Amino acid sequence: MRVVLQRVSRARVTVEGRVTGEIGVGLLLLVGFTAGDDEAALEWMADKVVGLRVFSDPEGKMNLSLGDVDGGLLVVSQFTLYGDTRKGRRPSFVHAAPPSVAIPLYEKFLEILALRSGTPVQSGEFGAMMDVELVNDGPVTLVLER
Repeated sequence: MRVVLQRVSRARVTVEGRVTGEIGVGLLLLVGFTAGDDEAALEWMADKVVGLRVFSDPEGKMNLSLGDVDGGLLVVSQFTLYGDTRKGRRPSFVHAAPPSVAIPLYEKFLEILALRSGTPVQSGEFGAMMDVELVNDGPVTLVLER
């Protein structure tokens, strides 16, 4: 499981002109799955995301977590995180989990995040062509892998 986490002041996902998810201050997560990912990986990642202290305190230090700032979560499926570009000019996606595996993992991850964070989780639409808009705050961008 691979997540690109971005601290945002706002973010929105649209599919065919329809907003599917939108947040103000919070975290935008681009999430990809690979073979072997399981519920333990989802729980570990959810705990990591919710507990990370990536928001600034009054002194400007990253000491606050998502809950401390009452932030939102926007999760977007992103199989291209497992794109392998070492050979040739076109990425290979052989390490990305197929939809039959990734969709249940994605849906379960959204559930676990909602439970761990205590807040509704906004999302994109799995497998859709999405427009993702964000204002990266900081910028703060982290790559998390399990």
